[in-house]
Amino acid sequence: MSLNEADIEKKVMLLKLLVKESDESIDEVLKALVNTGMFELDRAKEIYKELESDGYINSGALTMIGDIEAKKAKEEFTLAN
Repeated sequence: MSLNEADIEKKVMLLKLLVKESDESIDEVLKALVNTGMFELDRAKEIYKELESDGYINSGALTMIGDIEAKKAKEEFTLAN
């Protein structure tokens, strides 16, 4: 299965939300993703809003489905030995 750029961006966002520190704000999460060079801030905000409207995020936290998808993304991005 081939992922398009938008799918990868969403998986990266979900993964970052999965591993974020408890005291880390959403703005800090978005800025951290921007600092990686993968996103422009406007695009990061757009993806966040898409994930929120799709039910993966609620009130700045992963929903149950968001958590499941984030864990799947973690497995996908983990390199096998």
